[in-house]
Amino acid sequence: MSKKQWYESLFENYGLKYDKENFTQGTMGECDFIEKELRFDKSLKVLDVGCGTGRHSIELTKRGYSVTGIDLSETQLKRAKEKAENYNLKIDFQQQDARNLSFNNEFDMAIMLCEGGFPLMETDEMNFEILKSVTKSLNDNGKLIFTTLNGLFPLYHSVEEFCASVTEGGNATYRSNTFNLMTFRYHNVTEF
Repeated sequence: MSKKQWYESLFENYGLKYDKENFTQGTMGECDFIEKELRFDKSLKVLDVGCGTGRHSIELTKRGYSVTGIDLSETQLKRAKEKAENYNLKIDFQQQDARNLSFNNEFDMAIMLCEGGFPLMETDEMNFEILKSVTKSLNDNGKLIFTTLNGLFPLYHSVEEFCASVTEGGNATYRSNTFNLMTFRYHNVTEF
């Protein structure tokens, strides 16, 4: 059995705590934005890349959209399935690597929110593989909506102070924050 990558280990036992993190509290507003981009057309198919515990997949399904959620983490997907069952929702959750998705021209929109995969990779090449794979999953008129970390933020603010100021008790903490100006890569130690 091969050694787990850090991003696999990070999410391995994070399913229950993940939904309580500060950065997961904007689901309704994020789905409002997605719906506007979908022009409220319930016939459109959505791919949720790095769906985690399914917060966007579940909310969009509640609103009447057909959603497929993919994630690399088995435990995150387990939690997503449990939450969907609690709402009596049928959602196609699949364990897949975003760099090598099995879809081809199947979706009208792909979402990759809250750093659900794209900026977690160590190299630009790995991140580019995600973008290529997601693009291949979209039909010709498909849209991709994704968020990423602001590379300029560490230049103007102390990331250490910012993380400490927005972290609530019991949530993940970030320390040993470093930012490489040459590569625009941000590294930290995350504890949850």
